[in-house]
Amino acid sequence: MKKIIIAIDGFSSCGKSTMAKDLAKEIGYIYIDSGAMYRAVTLYCIQNKLFLDNEINISGLERHIKDIHITFKIDEKTQRPNTYLNGENVEEQIRSMEVSSKVSPVSALGFVRTAMVALQQAMGKEKGIVMDGRDIGTTVFPKAELKIYVTASAEIRALRRYDELKAKGQNIDFERILNNVKERDYIDQHREVSPLKRASDALLLDNSLLTIAEQKEWLMKQFETVIQKLK
Repeated sequence: MKKIIIAIDGFSSCGKSTMAKDLAKEIGYIYIDSGAMYRAVTLYCIQNKLFLDNEINISGLERHIKDIHITFKIDEKTQRPNTYLNGENVEEQIRSMEVSSKVSPVSALGFVRTAMVALQQAMGKEKGIVMDGRDIGTTVFPKAELKIYVTASAEIRALRRYDELKAKGQNIDFERILNNVKERDYIDQHREVSPLKRASDALLLDNSLLTIAEQKEWLMKQFETVIQKLK
């Protein structure tokens, strides 16, 4: 069977990663979380004191960018990929609220996006991948055979994020999360380099009121439709 590239774009905390992981596992594709890559760069900045309050030392990061190596390895227990930063498993660390509050300005930097896009395109050279992010269908893989654009209300996305962090034992204020979601939406849509937008040929998925099962069924149907057309 001919393999394709599946690009899933959309707003933060709308479940892109979960659906992409599940879809990749179901069809035997490789899942790549592009958002985790930008989170890893942000974590590197935090670890190396490249932030002064919320202001990033841009020239400092530009000097360090070649020292940032990001890879993915499958977890033997979960059979899902973990993110590694310079050889260290940082999957849990990059999901913290501290990283979430700083990732958008980092990902808006042109030289950061250039480095990450080059790495993402190399990962997808052989196809057979599901990649999610903000600019996968528009910038990274504009010729992807299947593009999905995911959205949900800011309040629902904030509640999902709140529940996720609470389950991990993190005590965080809901309003802070909601404000972070709205702020990230604005930055992602208005940045100069590769802003978040729906590709002209992307299918729209509003999963505000969908169950995971309903979402999975819809995604499989779209995948099967594309595959049938390629036969």
